[in-house]
Amino acid sequence: MREIVSIHIGQAGVQIGNACWELYCLEHGITPDGLMPDDTSYGVEDQSYNTFFSETPSGKHVPRAIFVDLEPTVVDETNLVPYPRIHFPLVTYAPIISAEKAYHEQLSVSEITNACFEPGSQMVKCDPRNGKYMACCLLYRGDVVPKDINTAISTIKTKRAIQFVDWCPTGFKVGINYQPPTVVPGGDMAKLQRAVCMLSNTTAIQEAWARLDHKFDLMYAKRAFVHWYVGEGMEEGEFSEAREDMAALEKDYEEVGVDSFDPNEEEY
Repeated sequence: MREIVSIHIGQAGVQIGNACWELYCLEHGITPDGLMPDDTSYGVEDQSYNTFFSETPSGKHVPRAIFVDLEPTVVDETNLVPYPRIHFPLVTYAPIISAEKAYHEQLSVSEITNACFEPGSQMVKCDPRNGKYMACCLLYRGDVVPKDINTAISTIKTKRAIQFVDWCPTGFKVGINYQPPTVVPGGDMAKLQRAVCMLSNTTAIQEAWARLDHKFDLMYAKRAFVHWYVGEGMEEGEFSEAREDMAALEKDYEEVGVDSFDPNEEEY
């Protein structure tokens, strides 16, 4: 039986995803409350709709999908984005293990949680140890229990392995899906008992902006490929405006990472 698990991150993408799942429900005759009146075979895994839906013990069909909406109204409620400009989450996945290593390596909840804060697990090339976190959202999957998650997070807080900004609550938002992680048959990734995907807002991502700006400056100094864009109707001044906006974005991330209280400041 195939299982398709999709992660929708964004604004328009999430809205398209909602419309897509609504279409799936209509095609398979699933009502808005998750019930399928025509289904009389509970627990049968070879049904076609089980590729996209998971059947709960109560007989309801739940989409195999994770929706992360970056619309301001939703994000403000979860505190993932403190300011409108600071809305670029850093995505992390752990563990990333090849099929060869999986035979003798099964990581615990604490180990995969710690791995989320290592540079090698980031989907963007940056070192999170050089920045400060504003929010962390941990999405676990597989053989995971809340007790182990609380222990892992408590250890991270006790060791002070990561830094949070002093003006934002230092809480972790946690989600658990007890379905085991799935992999592409014949792929390089190993089939594991548990995995975690983390969405975080951290100032460390400004390393990516700085690297991008540096590469842009090198190419723009020679006006590389500019004539192609101008020939299609763009104005050269738009490149300068975009570069200024990126510089302002770097400055914004630098400012949110500054402590709001100076210990050397005298009180009056």
